[in-house]
Amino acid sequence: MTKPGTILGIDPGTNILGFGVVRVDGAGKASFVDMGVLDLRNISNPYDKLLCINEKVAALCDLHHPTQFAIESPFYGKNAQVILKLGRAQGAAMTAAASRGIPVFEYAPREAKMTICGNGAASKEQVAMMVEKTLGINIESKYLDATDALAIAMCHFFSQSSPLAAAKGKSSWERFIKENPDRVQ
Repeated sequence: MTKPGTILGIDPGTNILGFGVVRVDGAGKASFVDMGVLDLRNISNPYDKLLCINEKVAALCDLHHPTQFAIESPFYGKNAQVILKLGRAQGAAMTAAASRGIPVFEYAPREAKMTICGNGAASKEQVAMMVEKTLGINIESKYLDATDALAIAMCHFFSQSSPLAAAKGKSSWERFIKENPDRVQ
């Protein structure tokens, strides 16, 4: 079971950044707190966009006081410039959390989709539907980037509350040796 607290999830972007906030109660149940999008399309200077991302994510941290910060990691695509821009956006957001002492966790888009939908190639609409069902909320279609951020927050929640989370970070060989010392010579 995960500790009570608040998870801020971020779906980084240099045009649209989504955020989602879930709170975990003492019984280990996650509930919806907030979600939204930061529209950066009116900012033409890429460095001003990064500053805005950092400031807005910092403001979200100050507003919601998250105990954990989960962010979608950039995914590899055909255009290297896209991953570079996403990485910068991610870094601006991560810096806002890290500068406040909030632990940062990264999840690949496929991992979050697999955790929420059971399908690593799920569409934004499928992710939104499962987030709605999981959190018991209704989401307008204009918030699809925010539902991705909620999915990242829920992915983190599930990864922390899973009984397998304790074994995370250990290789299967390390676990095998520990669990089967008589079979190792």
